[in-house]
Formats: sequence, C-alpha cells, structure tokens
Amino acid sequence: MKTPPRLVLPPHAPGMRIGLFGGTFDPPHDAHLAASLLAMKRLQLDRMWWLVTPGNPLKDTRGLQPLAQRIAAARALANHPRIDVTGLEAVINTRYTYDTIAYLVRRCPGVRFVWVMGADNLRSFYRWQNWRGIANLLPLAVVDRMGSSLYATGGRAAQALSRFRLPERAAGGLAERDPPAWLYLHGLKSPLSSTALRALRSGTARG
Repeated sequence: MKTPPRLVLPPHAPGMRIGLFGGTFDPPHDAHLAASLLAMKRLQLDRMWWLVTPGNPLKDTRGLQPLAQRIAAARALANHPRIDVTGLEAVINTRYTYDTIAYLVRRCPGVRFVWVMGADNLRSFYRWQNWRGIANLLPLAVVDRMGSSLYATGGRAAQALSRFRLPERAAGGLAERDPPAWLYLHGLKSPLSSTALRALRSGTARG
C-alpha cells in the first residue's frame, strides 16, 4: 500500500502575518513574484505561502503540468527566504479554496492570514465555492493587474462586499483586521498571465 504524503506546513507561529497566494502556477511567472513582493511590503507580511493547487475547478485543467513539476518551477522562480511554496491541498485533499483556508485557520491558531489575489480573480470571485465564507474567514488583498482595475471593482462580489472595503492607506494593518475586510493594492501593472502562457505552450490562441 502506498504511504500517503506527509503534511509539513511552512514556518508559522501565532502572531505571524502570512499571505496566502493560490493558483495552478502553470507556469509560474514574474507577475506572481512581483505581486507577492508588493503584497509583502504593503501589507507588512512576515511570509507568503504559494498554494499550488492540483487544479482549478473553474478552469479547464487538461494539459496542466504535473503538480510536482509546477511546485519545483515555482520554488525556482520565487527563490526568496520568506516565500514558501507548498502543495498542501493535494495532501489534505481539498478541492475548494474555502476548505483549504478553513483547514489552515483551524490548524494554525493565532496566525494572521491574508488571502492575496489578482484583480482578475476578484471579477470572478462570486463564482468561487462559498466565496462569502472565504471573506468571513480572513481579510482579502486584491492586487491590481493591467486592465483588470477597470472592471474588477464593479463585479458582483466587489459590490456585495463594498461596505467592507478599506482605503489603500490601511494596507499595513489589514492582517490585524477582523474579517470581512478587504482592500485594493495598486502599483503592479504586469500583462503576464499563466492562462495565456499555457495557450502559447500548447499552440492555441485561447486567453
């Protein structure tokens, strides 16, 4: 019988501020790193965890590179002492972001987690499983992306959560806020997209 993989969480301790940045990372690219560094600085985070998911339920995952290969590529790209790359979702067998976050909140009491996502994900956030539950579990930081800021804040989820939005100047204290709480971080203007890079890799023109 095959031994199940052992769960080893990245470094953490009560009181630490840790950003959670999820995705397929297929492939990881410079915008992932730039968004993480921006969030770590502006949110005054101690660490950032890249959660490399086995697959995104909202996207066509056919053609994804193997998880171990994506984790290795993400680690090679990040190469930062405070960015940890983990495939914990495959170990704890969670499919949806809410379940992953709920697990971490239970498992790591006292850690001040913040969910970090690109503005393009804010637009589709209402389609995520139990997205309101996610917003009630931890604060959210939305990193601007080229073109995304023009429509993301007008989306269904952003409008539903509008009364919990904080001014950008409050970024340094976001991790200490009780959810729901979220804000927008401007300053990153990268056109890079894993979806577009996969399309180039496979020779298709899908965005």
